[in-house]
Amino acid sequence: MNILEYRLDQLTHKFEKDFGKGRYHAGALYREIFKKGNPDILEVKEFKASPGFCQKLEKSIDLLPGEIVDRFTEDGLTKFITQLWDGQKIESVIIPMANRNTLCISSQVGCRMGCRFCQTGKMGFKRNLTAAEITGQLFNARFILKQNIKNIVFMGMGEPFDNFEAVIQAIRIMNEQKGFDIALRHITVSTAGLIQGIQKLAALDMKGLRLAVSINSSDENTRSWLMPVNKTQSLALLKKTLQAFPLCKKETFLFEYILIKDFNDSMEDAVKLAEYIHPLPVRLNLIAYNPMDGFNYESPSDDSMYAFADVLTQKGVFVIKRWSKGRSVSAGCGQLGKRC
Repeated sequence: MNILEYRLDQLTHKFEKDFGKGRYHAGALYREIFKKGNPDILEVKEFKASPGFCQKLEKSIDLLPGEIVDRFTEDGLTKFITQLWDGQKIESVIIPMANRNTLCISSQVGCRMGCRFCQTGKMGFKRNLTAAEITGQLFNARFILKQNIKNIVFMGMGEPFDNFEAVIQAIRIMNEQKGFDIALRHITVSTAGLIQGIQKLAALDMKGLRLAVSINSSDENTRSWLMPVNKTQSLALLKKTLQAFPLCKKETFLFEYILIKDFNDSMEDAVKLAEYIHPLPVRLNLIAYNPMDGFNYESPSDDSMYAFADVLTQKGVFVIKRWSKGRSVSAGCGQLGKRC
């Protein structure tokens, strides 16, 4: 069994069923792996008195976070590439913040959404990640790369809601207080707008978990060309679904808008976006487009970013302007999957 795919209650049940042990030993193992990154259970006090059990346990469990085979850095940002058991590779990004680090996590190898501005979409879909392959990215960031990770964003390779069960299991493991201990309010799941995934998440009532939606245009035809998912899951249906989503008081959705020069950056686009957002409680991430091969558009100028944001602000939208970090190492938004 790969321990990285177990919540503490599941591991306790496994110990009771397979070894005749309980929460005492399961909790000790969980602490050593998830809190300390220590796989050497022979020296742990809870196991020293039971060498026979310890040997049996060691033969039964695996710790397989994947192997970091390459890494790239730019101004404190780190992109690391993990090779999985079958040779497939995924990319994760550690983003330095003021008082903490954020880990951008992948949920799939490739992606089937086919967004035109996204390098991962250009790869096509290879396969889903397991819960252990998702949590393994956090394990590697904390204990192999020695980074103090406090925030998680599912904004890496793949569409999280296209791998719903594994992503939710991974989030529950990351949230486990006796393990990784990442609060739900510090975890953000980003979707291209999969309606069924949003509805399934709403039914789970995971209070505090943040939902982000990649919008990129408030015009149905334009968004359908840019993001094929919109052809079957329209902006109108998306808004209706979000209006029914059980946000807690004072919580907001995070909208992501990739600003592309001479495509979706006009003042008319800004006005229409503000109209679409109203009356949803939204914080808008305005992100400068990162050029990629095969999509012949350019990044907006700084003046264009400010002008677009000013229109939205005047319309009552809370805007966060984000210029790309990690562009030179292909770690910026939409660039994952392009080897440096």
